[in-house]
Amino acid sequence: MAIEVRPATVFNDVRDVVGPKRPDANVCWCLSYRLTSSKENLALRGPARGERVAELVKLSPPPGVLAYDGDEVVGWAGVHPRADTSFATNRKIPHVDDLDVWSVWCIRVRPGHRKQGISHALLAGAVDFARSHGAPAIEGYPVDNDGAKVDLTMAYVGTRKLFERAGFRKAADTDSVVNGFPRVLMRLDLR
Repeated sequence: MAIEVRPATVFNDVRDVVGPKRPDANVCWCLSYRLTSSKENLALRGPARGERVAELVKLSPPPGVLAYDGDEVVGWAGVHPRADTSFATNRKIPHVDDLDVWSVWCIRVRPGHRKQGISHALLAGAVDFARSHGAPAIEGYPVDNDGAKVDLTMAYVGTRKLFERAGFRKAADTDSVVNGFPRVLMRLDLR
């Protein structure tokens, strides 16, 4: 299996990974952290969420990267400049300095494709994507689960081990908790 990671510029492929089975469902669409306004995030309901993602996919840079196994989309990673995300003002996730860092906040692998290393490819692709757009550093905010099982619906933030394997180092503790596990701020310098 040769996984290729590309910028998320094809809306239908993004929909296949993060969209709902029913278009009127109020699912995340990976907008919770991507939008800088929680008011906008809460106001978007049903099909409007997908429409907002369709707009974001047309922007440069797009809102993330997609993993492909041949022509089949198998995964997604949300990655963008932190200034364009809710992490810019998040009180639970600290800023360690004034660099214009990028954030990777969601790593999702489609059912039937898990346990094949795709999340590693997605994180590497997110790093390459940020680097290609001039990011001085990239951050992630995974759980520090010390090897304990993380509920699949909450594993989207990644694990400290995943980020460490990609060369990230712990830069700070956070006040955020997911699925009972503390989140840590992991950073990779790209300069």
